[in-house]
Amino acid sequence: MENRNFLKNRLRLVLMAPALALAVMMTSCEKETIELLPKDRITEESAFQDPERIQLAMLGVYDAAQTGFYPGGQRGYPFGAAATAQADMRGEDMLNVAAFYAFTYESTFNATTTLNNVVMWESLYGLVNKANIMIDGLKTAAEAGVITQEQANSYEGEARFLRALAHHELLLNFARPYNETGDASHLGVPYRRLAVNDPASVDEAKSQGRHTVKESYAMLLEDLDFAEQHITVSQLTRASKGAAIALKTRVKLHMRDWNGVITEADKIVSGSGPFTSPIGNYALTAAPEGPFVGNKGNSESIFSILNSTDDNPGTNAALPAMYRGENRALVAISPTIWNQTFWPKEDLRRTDLAGTYAGGVFTKKYIDLSGWSDNTPIIRYAEVLLNLSEAIARTEGVNDKAVALLNSVRSRSTSETYATSGASAAYLNISSANDLLQAIMNERRIEFLAEGLRWKDIHRTAKNGELGVNGVPAKVAYGAVKLTDWVAASGELRPALFTSIPAIPYADNRFLWPIPTSEITTNPVLAAQQNPGY
Repeated sequence: MENRNFLKNRLRLVLMAPALALAVMMTSCEKETIELLPKDRITEESAFQDPERIQLAMLGVYDAAQTGFYPGGQRGYPFGAAATAQADMRGEDMLNVAAFYAFTYESTFNATTTLNNVVMWESLYGLVNKANIMIDGLKTAAEAGVITQEQANSYEGEARFLRALAHHELLLNFARPYNETGDASHLGVPYRRLAVNDPASVDEAKSQGRHTVKESYAMLLEDLDFAEQHITVSQLTRASKGAAIALKTRVKLHMRDWNGVITEADKIVSGSGPFTSPIGNYALTAAPEGPFVGNKGNSESIFSILNSTDDNPGTNAALPAMYRGENRALVAISPTIWNQTFWPKEDLRRTDLAGTYAGGVFTKKYIDLSGWSDNTPIIRYAEVLLNLSEAIARTEGVNDKAVALLNSVRSRSTSETYATSGASAAYLNISSANDLLQAIMNERRIEFLAEGLRWKDIHRTAKNGELGVNGVPAKVAYGAVKLTDWVAASGELRPALFTSIPAIPYADNRFLWPIPTSEITTNPVLAAQQNPGY
């Protein structure tokens, strides 16, 4: 594992400081201003003049994915704990405990709510710009013979993977889903492939408008195809061939390209159970806590963002600090999901991955309470299996393989006591395609609890009102909840809890975040393309 603390203290792609908000772009590779000798100073031009510096520059792009710019310190954006919690707060299954995420949880955000939507936009595009600078530098390095073309292509694949990941996250929060219009011709986000690092590129970026959703997804897939073809590394906290394929199954699910999901998933999912991958040797861990107890390496985690004891977002944004009942405890598991009858009371994901504390029920997925070193999970093999299960169900209805894929995730959470009693957590006797699809969605809600995936599923299903999703779901307010409201698998919620925070219909402008004021004040094209209602 690379020494990320060394990276931060020696080489960094830093933020621009122009008076434009377009905000918060990365421009150069240079040393920090303290504790470094003059010989360590590295400019953007010199960053690509030897292989070691190129390696450090690539790690600098990952560093931007872990913790981007935030006024006053680190907050876990764009792919840290803060971003994970933001995605959970847009859904109903995790409960906002403190004011930290109230704007998102209650949908009272606006174009200036810095802690929430503004920093997500800015830090995601900061990551994109670092990736673009990396791509440009690699072309120069390869032409000069500093590294081979194969090495340059592999690094570029990593940068393009991160660029695609960032743009997809933007699409899920600032644009309507792919099926909003029949041809996806509605506004997406600006897909930025230009390195903004000099006055001319700043001027060009200031006039870039939003691509359509169709165009955005096409460029995103182009990046992921390149990543799949050219990346040669295989490491949990680095983009890989398998990670590019896995992310494509997610992307094509959002495009409702069911056959495309199947085509991609078939590359990394065997034809029958137990399901394993010929690429990356991915497989479900034996127990549901496996990806979390083995957070630094396990067969199931395909791509994660690296954190360590000496390089993490700190107490304000680390996963265990945010989510654990013994720590800051800002995000709890909501009774909305905890009390569902489709989640068996004996499920190991209740007994081993959650716990009751003074303020309610909290996840135990994130373990390092003092060092905050838990990697941020981005995509796991369990998601790929459920993506494939859904795609098969969408195209073929009730299908043995679709059910087997679903049950491979479900059944590993059956406790020994439960199993020896003759009971089974597996889904049996599913009679209709809709029942199968609902079971898959239910399983996703349980399996990916506290991993920030709930909003992604809401976003892609809300327009058609599928599987019980019609917009931003109703939520319970923490102040309205009593400890006695958490009753596992009871199927009951006090009526008052249902109206604590009312649902928001899909057509409401609050289904989307607004483009930040910091962006539209410097880009007149985007100002004219602001999301309606803001």
